Amino acid sequence: MRPSTEERESELEKTPSSEMTPTTEANDTTRSDSEKVSSDEPDIVHWDGKDDPQNPQNWSLPRKWCLVGLISAVTFNISMASTVTAPAVPLIMAGFKQTNAELQSFVVSVYILGFAFGPLVVAPLSELYGRSPILHITNIVFLTFNIACAVSTNLTMFTVFRFIVGLMACTPLTLGGGFIYDLMPAERRARALMIWTMGPLMGPVLGPVIGGYLAQGAGWQWVFWLVTILSAILTTACLIFVRETYAPVLLTRKAAALRKQTNNPALRSRFDSSQSSPRDTFLRAIVRPTKMLLCAPIVTLLALYTAMNYAYMYLLFTTFTYVFMSSYDFSEGEAGLAYLGLGVGFILGLLATGLYSDRYLNRARLTRPAVPEDHLPPMVLGAVLVPAGLFIYGWTAQYAVHWIAPIVGTGVFGFGMLLAFMPVQVYLVQTYTVFAASAIASNTVLRSLLGAVLPLVAPRLYDDLGYGWGNSLLGFIAVAFIPAPVSLLKYGAAIRSNPKLQVRL
Repeated sequence: MRPSTEERESELEKTPSSEMTPTTEANDTTRSDSEKVSSDEPDIVHWDGKDDPQNPQNWSLPRKWCLVGLISAVTFNISMASTVTAPAVPLIMAGFKQTNAELQSFVVSVYILGFAFGPLVVAPLSELYGRSPILHITNIVFLTFNIACAVSTNLTMFTVFRFIVGLMACTPLTLGGGFIYDLMPAERRARALMIWTMGPLMGPVLGPVIGGYLAQGAGWQWVFWLVTILSAILTTACLIFVRETYAPVLLTRKAAALRKQTNNPALRSRFDSSQSSPRDTFLRAIVRPTKMLLCAPIVTLLALYTAMNYAYMYLLFTTFTYVFMSSYDFSEGEAGLAYLGLGVGFILGLLATGLYSDRYLNRARLTRPAVPEDHLPPMVLGAVLVPAGLFIYGWTAQYAVHWIAPIVGTGVFGFGMLLAFMPVQVYLVQTYTVFAASAIASNTVLRSLLGAVLPLVAPRLYDDLGYGWGNSLLGFIAVAFIPAPVSLLKYGAAIRSNPKLQVRL
């Protein structure tokens, strides 16, 4: 039986705001005026009733899905930009008169290195000042420095500009889950996250397909002009349609407006901290993603697991062109088509997780309250398929079996990776709710760091061990991680509810 409104309000009043668990504070974020804190706090500003149109949860469904679609489109473009250069790398290196193999990988992965540092600033800034201004500013800077990449005259200039582009590109990846939490009720979040996830998963796959033929036919600069054109369109659309969605920021703004209208300086949102200075609030928000990564066991485990899969994906992205051009005599354009195996795997994985959410989870919710661990079973299958795909890809490429065989192997890997990736995003959003952006940022940092660094060792790995044993080594490491999702499925709820493991956010 659910506790009554009065019981929940009483419990919330006993909980200091600085020590609230993420889920408790998030529940309070979306409460209506019918669930106000007791009348001895008349100066606390809430929504104007449960149907307040200013509450993003009450926006119309077309408006919500339009915003989710826009964020997904932006995420697709920035994700496509991460790999669209991969088939063009030989042309870029020739244009800058460079031949170093590690530099060839770094030209692609330096973009991901930006993802490793940007979220540590983007997530807390969004929780202080709102999600929309951060999105708009970084969209504009992303657009500007993509132009700079296209007109670069040497490799150093190109690399620095591409790193800055990566720093800006982290914003939709970091804030996407937060936007969805702000807008969607719990029963719609999994589906919205599925749609949003299409961007970061299909962008890196379709990027090389487009980039291969575009670079071959029009020159490598047009790879960046394409991203720039799409970015200009999407940046304009976001400026027109994307408005603030983060409830604590909206209620804080509302309280400030009411203070001016009523001349009552005591009015405040319950998210306004009367005990902390703006500087302390800012510093606490800045360290929150790092604190979650280092001190929250669930976040740490999921970050390590996701980072491994993500690093493998980008190792494949940065080496497909070399593997298929050297072993199968593909051209730059044809090498881009080799990425489609991953794309098919991602789509099948997305459909599988969607089917799981629609059928199994909906049936389970009829008999008991939903918990975040309900989303984790697909991870177990994904943990098995990831190493299986690596083994198939490595040994078929080693013996130059027909080109469809290694592509099938990458499809198996992509299917397994999606089954591992999607539940993590939903789990973090459902667990850390109002701090979803910080939780996803902590996850993004580690996976992006490994995704940028591991591809640098790929040329030496394949030269020393060959495609078969090189990919098998990665597969054996993935096998060692199979117990991780099993353990989290079994013990995750106990870890979440253990007071000794709670992190003050």
